[in-house]
Amino acid sequence: MFGLFKSPPFSDPQLGELTRSRGHWRGSLALADGESVALVLSGTKTEPDAQALAIAKEVPAQFASWRTTLEKELFEHYSPYSEAVAAGELEPMEESFPEIATPNGVWPQAKLIYVAVTPLDGSLTVELGYTVAWDEEHTLGARFRTGKFIELNGSVLAP
Repeated sequence: MFGLFKSPPFSDPQLGELTRSRGHWRGSLALADGESVALVLSGTKTEPDAQALAIAKEVPAQFASWRTTLEKELFEHYSPYSEAVAAGELEPMEESFPEIATPNGVWPQAKLIYVAVTPLDGSLTVELGYTVAWDEEHTLGARFRTGKFIELNGSVLAP
């Protein structure tokens, strides 16, 4: 009975099959390095938003140009945690706390888990969702609009 209300899958030549679940269109996105992550797009019940699709298709090409900004922002997020551990103000983690000396050192400790293209403040925004070894309780959201970085949110809910 509930299948009557289910949206049929949407097929895109570049992004593959997308299915609607929990109010968004979902699939996977292959990045330039061959890694594939969850993709979440806004849209109607019948299809993903055309502009969200176009933006998602640009993400793999833009991703490399965002790397320096991402590592700087992730390192800035890491620094207060490192200082708190050094001062004995932060409870020990299950595993040893990572020691990261430079911004590009964040990559072994950060994992991209999703790319979302959804409205934020009335404009379509790309959010890259990261889990990081130094903050086990939160998912970080690096947000970009029209290819430009706008913020690193220290606690997002994966869409």
